[in-house]
Amino acid sequence: MNSLTNLALMLCFTVTAARAQTDTLQVIPPLQVPFLKISGYIETYYSYDFNTPENNTRSGFMYSHNRHNEVTLNLGLINATYNNDKFRASLAIMAGTYTNANLAAEGSTLKNIYEATAGIKIFRNSNLWIDAGIFTSHIGFESAIGKDCWTLTRSISAENSPYYESGAKLSYTSVSGKWFVSALVLNGWQRIQRVDGNKTIAFGHQLTYKPNAKVMLNSSSFAGNDKPDNDKRMRYFHNFYGQFMVNEKLGIIAGFDIGAEQKAKNSKSYYSWYTSVFIVKYSINKASISARCEYYADEHGVIINTGTDNGFKTFGYSLNFDYTIYSNVVWRIEARKLNSKEAIFTKDGNATKNNAFVTTALAISF
Repeated sequence: MNSLTNLALMLCFTVTAARAQTDTLQVIPPLQVPFLKISGYIETYYSYDFNTPENNTRSGFMYSHNRHNEVTLNLGLINATYNNDKFRASLAIMAGTYTNANLAAEGSTLKNIYEATAGIKIFRNSNLWIDAGIFTSHIGFESAIGKDCWTLTRSISAENSPYYESGAKLSYTSVSGKWFVSALVLNGWQRIQRVDGNKTIAFGHQLTYKPNAKVMLNSSSFAGNDKPDNDKRMRYFHNFYGQFMVNEKLGIIAGFDIGAEQKAKNSKSYYSWYTSVFIVKYSINKASISARCEYYADEHGVIINTGTDNGFKTFGYSLNFDYTIYSNVVWRIEARKLNSKEAIFTKDGNATKNNAFVTTALAISF
């Protein structure tokens, strides 16, 4: 009997001590770092190309969602940002088929960096910043992060202009927030490391005007040489787009790009290319539908080299459906078709002018 009493007392003491210990642990505040934010993004997808490419990789000018008939990861990234209104920094590491395709020319470790920047505010009472490092492109309205784009896949113009850049930029946002302007010094046209033999730097600008919540107009440019100095050819490129919210449900994006590059070193004549894209989006509650039409003309193969007489002259259109399952979870499906003037695509070993494909994706941000 005494043994049972002693055992009961010991159990009561143990439970009481454990409860006291638990209560003590609960009042210890979690570790927090002010101004630091950790976020992430994962986008998985499945795409079926009706031309059924033998190597399961879609056309060489497509870098996002470019794998055929397999469930895989387009982009997964983890991002840490620090901003205390005096200086700021960001570091984002990524993986996925987008990384493998679009950063294949970069070093083995550099190609997994989505962003790595450090910046400082120049004047305390003015929103003027200087940032340096690896950052997302100042060109275009589409990015590698699908949830921020109106369509599941990227436009041809977005796929064949810079997604990312490296260098330094000076940027200013007006007090009203209506104007944003930046000047950039860059390592090249979508480069982290400059091309071997290239000793020149490139330049760019961005000017954005938001007169109200429904309208945004953007002008961006690039000027520089992206080849070794013994084959130096200056490239000039300008991107312009406008985004218009007609009402709470209906939105429109219209964009136009034009570029020119010297035909040869010291040449006074240029090869040019241009592209246009038009997107309409209609939203109802958690669902939205987007329709896109686009045209890309690069007759001399400056950006997209096909080796054909008429070069790359391609019209495309797509229809996209999105459903927001939760506030940070989106399911998307898109049907898209490309029609070229030349037979630049391949189907069953034969050249064809058409390419159709469907893609579905699940994107989660946190």
